[in-house]
Amino acid sequence: MTAGSLQLRLIAGGAAAIIVALIVAGIGLALLFERHVTRSLTNDLEVDLRQAIGSLEIDAGGQPLLKREPSNPRFSEPLSGLYWQISTAAGGMTRSRSLWDSKLPLPHDALAPGDVHYHRVIGPRNADLIAVERTVVVSMNNTPTPVRLIFAADTAGIAEARRAFVSDLVPALALLGLVLGAATWIQIGLGLKPLERLRDRIAAVRQGRSAQLEGPVPSEIEPLVDEINGLLTARTLEVERARGRAADLAHGLKTPLAALAADARVLQEKGDREVAARLMEVSEAMRRHVDRELARARIRGSRGLGGISPTPIRPLVESLLSIQRRSIDGKSLSFETDFSGEPSVRIDKTDLAEVLGNLIENAGRHARSRVRIGCRGDGMIYVEDDGQGIAEADRANAIERGKRLDEKGDGSGLGLAIVQEVLDAYGRKLTLEASNLGGLRAVF
Repeated sequence: MTAGSLQLRLIAGGAAAIIVALIVAGIGLALLFERHVTRSLTNDLEVDLRQAIGSLEIDAGGQPLLKREPSNPRFSEPLSGLYWQISTAAGGMTRSRSLWDSKLPLPHDALAPGDVHYHRVIGPRNADLIAVERTVVVSMNNTPTPVRLIFAADTAGIAEARRAFVSDLVPALALLGLVLGAATWIQIGLGLKPLERLRDRIAAVRQGRSAQLEGPVPSEIEPLVDEINGLLTARTLEVERARGRAADLAHGLKTPLAALAADARVLQEKGDREVAARLMEVSEAMRRHVDRELARARIRGSRGLGGISPTPIRPLVESLLSIQRRSIDGKSLSFETDFSGEPSVRIDKTDLAEVLGNLIENAGRHARSRVRIGCRGDGMIYVEDDGQGIAEADRANAIERGKRLDEKGDGSGLGLAIVQEVLDAYGRKLTLEASNLGGLRAVF
């Protein structure tokens, strides 16, 4: 995945979202756990407070006391973190042994009988306490006396419980993050799968195996596929028009060129050989240019048109050889074919005939006695001869524009450079190598 990869961006975005979500979830769970523990602690304090109310009395001196103290032994352990304190408006007070010689400092708030208030106060040893406070009215000598009861607990236990919870929570969230990351990876892969299939279909159009992007696609990218298909259709029509114009131009030039060649022959018959030679040279150069532009028009058409059907190789080669055998060079040569079964290649028939015709013609000019055309097991087509061949250092130059294997012969004027341009349209490459017959082998 590259820096601009859509998949990388989605994965990075998903990972960032998961990390943020897990952090927020961790903080939220820790706060909820602390709140739950705090509520549980206050509930326990309220239970102890209600038990104390049930055993509350005031002696003759106005001192509050409990007939039965809370059963939790921590109330009797000095500075244990669990405390109670009872006081009256007249100044009487009693408290748990755990407070030792300390008092619980509570705010002077108005507290109606039966109301319960909760406070955060500082207790012994500057400990942070959570306190539950309630006022009840007790009758003393037939006189109603307000009594204030306070039960408090150290919050250090809450903090310790929170730390223990977080230490257990972090590995669980990390494991959850890995699971969510894997799920995100799979989800993104499945989500981008249609784009991979779309890429394969575009490659099929580019390689000529299809004319349009066919097959079902998700509704989100269906408009894109429709636009691409519309573009392909418009391009196909434009290429067809361009090919037609090129063909019309070529046909329009062929007649003047034929007339020019006829005039050159007349001049040659009259003895003006120098002028005739120059006219023939100009005519031949213009003809080559026309043929080259026609070939290029076909190449552009091949690139723009999809859905090219496979062309059978054997019948086309036989047709080309039947013409070549009647040529001046072909009459003295033996042409052989080496095909297994009925091979075919996904190249337009006209383009394949242009390529093979040029290669067979070149091989015929170089061969001593044999030319062989065949198809290898890997689907590559070759044309070879038993001529002198070309030095390995010169083979690359032979495919350059304007270079020809035979500089003396008439040739078709197309040249191996145009052969390579035709093959480029189909993703194929022309290579020249030594032939088993002793000459040169052209493979594509």
